[in-house]
Amino acid sequence: MTDPALTADPGRETGVWPSIRTERAALAADLTDLTDGQWATPSLCAGLSVREVLAHLTAGASLNSVRWLAGVIRCRFDFDKQVAMRLAEQLGATPGETLERFRRVVPSTTKPPLPAIAMLGETIVHGEDIRRPLGIRRDHPIAVVTAAAEYYRGSDLVVVARGRIGGLRLVADDGPFATGSGPLVSGRTLALVMAMTGRAAYCDDLEGDGVELLRSRMGL
Repeated sequence: MTDPALTADPGRETGVWPSIRTERAALAADLTDLTDGQWATPSLCAGLSVREVLAHLTAGASLNSVRWLAGVIRCRFDFDKQVAMRLAEQLGATPGETLERFRRVVPSTTKPPLPAIAMLGETIVHGEDIRRPLGIRRDHPIAVVTAAAEYYRGSDLVVVARGRIGGLRLVADDGPFATGSGPLVSGRTLALVMAMTGRAAYCDDLEGDGVELLRSRMGL
């Protein structure tokens, strides 16, 4: 059963923020010994390298609502431009500096105007954007990844997720997550989360009559 502290009130310090810190710390540990070539590896986040995705995570953990709004205004409401600007601010001169900046924000509770559960989802999803191309595997606690799945199934706030899975039945085979009706898509909860958020590579890890329909929606 999903930990109610992670789902009943997504903003509760006792539920979501400790999980965010744990996920950040695990990612930092996984990246400790990367070579320069590995840092330059294309991530699953389109157009960004492993190093750039990590800088993006640092930016998200460094940006409060006031700075976020100021950046939006500065970028004339071009949200993609704002993301690129904040990423560049946190990239640093070397991969080592990029990693050190991320380590410093591991305990941060600073966030843009998003629910804390969205920050957990971003940490998990972008962490896997980095890990999968590098061949690194993390066994996320099932309660944590289920909480992210529950968030994404009802949200199009940051990425199109709810719209992507419309008319499909998603069922986890390693935990309690299930949602929707229609052709079946089943597999690990993590693979469902990643597919919901548009990562086509994870469709290869899923089974069921609805997988190809889900794959066809990856451009949403």
